[in-house]
Amino acid sequence: MEKLRPVRTWLSDMDGVLVQEEEAIPGAAEFVARLRDRGRPFLLLTNNSIFTARDLRARLARSGIEVPEESIWTSALATAQFLDAQRPGGTAYVIGEAGLTTAMHSIGYVLTDRDPEYVVLGETRTYSFEAITTAIRLIEKGARFIATNPDQTGPSPQGSIPATGSVAALITRATGVEPYFVGKPNPLMMRSALNRIDAHSESTVMVGDRMDTDMVSGLEAGLRTILVLTGSTRPDQVERFPYRPTYIRESVADLVELVDQWDSDEEAVVDLAE
Repeated sequence: MEKLRPVRTWLSDMDGVLVQEEEAIPGAAEFVARLRDRGRPFLLLTNNSIFTARDLRARLARSGIEVPEESIWTSALATAQFLDAQRPGGTAYVIGEAGLTTAMHSIGYVLTDRDPEYVVLGETRTYSFEAITTAIRLIEKGARFIATNPDQTGPSPQGSIPATGSVAALITRATGVEPYFVGKPNPLMMRSALNRIDAHSESTVMVGDRMDTDMVSGLEAGLRTILVLTGSTRPDQVERFPYRPTYIRESVADLVELVDQWDSDEEAVVDLAE
């Protein structure tokens, strides 16, 4: 048993927590509505760099989940913010879709294949051999290698498909150069999310469905974590990891009432073994 500070702010993954293949998970709309009704600051985090925040807001709305555009934070936005802080107004060769290219343009980067300062690898459903070859040659010439996220696979109606981490591994094998991954589980993305909503780690909780990204990123950022069992990590896999989530719940539907219960002016006594 332990006394913990009230939960004032919430971070949550999207796929596997709120939606599955365009369909809302039961309780997701109610959970987000409760956060908004109670005025709780929150941010939805995703390693998916394909879509812009505006695209994702529209996709969630079609699923019945109403989320403001400013409450969505993607690995593409975090990557652009990182590069803007590192080398403002730089140049990059980008492999990715609108979510990433729009974010890069928004910080004033020039996208080029002529001696760029960076190769930036993101998610796309149409990885081309030509683009990957270009990336390899540019890295061999000295371009710095950045990737939006380390996810090895992504979901599709037909099963798993290669994701950014798998393609990054191919480029690394060819060049001997490891990328810097910006997205989860890098604490950099978590800190940027906390700063975006002016949140403190001690009063924030991270909700996710993956032990290898969501839970470890929350842990390393000093947050309490909630693993929901509606996504990637199965119950029998949890004990294989050397770390544990603070709580495990069946789904996001179990969190609706916690929004009020955990926001108390008095410190709550919580059983971490729940």
